[in-house]
Amino acid sequence: MQSTIVRHLLPDIRQALGELAHHRLRSALTLLGMVFGVGAVIAMLAVSEGGRRQALEMIEGMGVRNLIVETSEPSGEALKDMRKHSAGLSLADARAISETLPFIERWAGVRTMKVWDLFSRDGQADAQVWAVSPDYFVLSQLDAANGRLLTYDDDQGLTQVAVLGESAAYELFPNGGAVGSLIKVNHLWLEVVGVLQDRQLSEGKFQGRSVGGEGSRVYLPLQTGLRRLWLEPMAAELSQLKLEVGGQWAPATAARAVEHLLGRRHGGQPDTQLTVPARLLAQQQQTQRIFTIVMSAVAGISLLVGGIGIMNIMLASVMERRAEIGLLRAVGARQRDVVRQFLVETTVIALLGAAAGIVLGAVIAYAIAGFAGWAVAWSLPGIALAVIVCMAIAVGFGVYPAMSAARLDPVAALQAD
Repeated sequence: MQSTIVRHLLPDIRQALGELAHHRLRSALTLLGMVFGVGAVIAMLAVSEGGRRQALEMIEGMGVRNLIVETSEPSGEALKDMRKHSAGLSLADARAISETLPFIERWAGVRTMKVWDLFSRDGQADAQVWAVSPDYFVLSQLDAANGRLLTYDDDQGLTQVAVLGESAAYELFPNGGAVGSLIKVNHLWLEVVGVLQDRQLSEGKFQGRSVGGEGSRVYLPLQTGLRRLWLEPMAAELSQLKLEVGGQWAPATAARAVEHLLGRRHGGQPDTQLTVPARLLAQQQQTQRIFTIVMSAVAGISLLVGGIGIMNIMLASVMERRAEIGLLRAVGARQRDVVRQFLVETTVIALLGAAAGIVLGAVIAYAIAGFAGWAVAWSLPGIALAVIVCMAIAVGFGVYPAMSAARLDPVAALQAD
């Protein structure tokens, strides 16, 4: 059955290619609509998919089930006045939240340290230094590529150890061998006990929030940083507090309870800012949906214009080939044979346009990525859908010319010039 179908279609395909080759300029102009339409769809899908995956990677570091409380402090006299009512974000806040709100499963404190000296025996780095609770790595989805992560014993014992991000490890130890070596942060020597896996996610902005950059940081135990490194006067004990919300609770609902508790503990002072990553992800997805709809509409219009172009060229082809159609009917060709021949030509045009459109879409996508710094990713189902839509539009617009050719009167067609 399949071999019979192929045997009937091969002559039509060869004839279609011959017709296209015979009218090269006209065929090229006909293809443009399909090429630009498919190219726009492919580029839109690549950029959209790249943005979606990048957003998921960014939100993974923040934690979609997490709440992030950050210190928000003014400077000068305003800070002094604020400190009369609130000491700022602290470990006591973290413990109170954990003990008071049952939906908080775990927490991790962060203190960013002021650094003026960071080096090893092999090099120096301009990396951030964060003092963190052990659970920070779990809440941030970070794993060790070499060595180990920080433990509760490190934190409680004020152990002078550190975990390096991949980029920081390369800067401090370009020849390797970071684990077991010593680094110096300001006046404090630390032993490197681990190096993080590289997530290939540079520091950037997501919905206006700073995310990423884990690879260019040095992590040490929170208590070690608080007790053994210099702290700015009147600064809050913690720079950031990560809270993990239980699975049965909505993060947005939990956020309201956390804000209320912190407001009471801090005397109503606006010295903290709470971020809900799940809400940021929803906002990003909504923005992406709008972008996808707009770009799909533009691409759809291009495909429709291409379909109209195919219809015009096929109608012109019918008029030019009336004598040929009449001869085919005279020697026994049925109407459906004529319809098949013209639909095959339409399909060939659509396939060639789709193939060229895929190439053009890839070029456009990578050009956008290079110019705007956006991520690009490919989805085979999306590409297949673009080709199928292109084919459907082309064949749909080719039906009328094919039916017009099949309905020609054979005698009148043979008498055509």
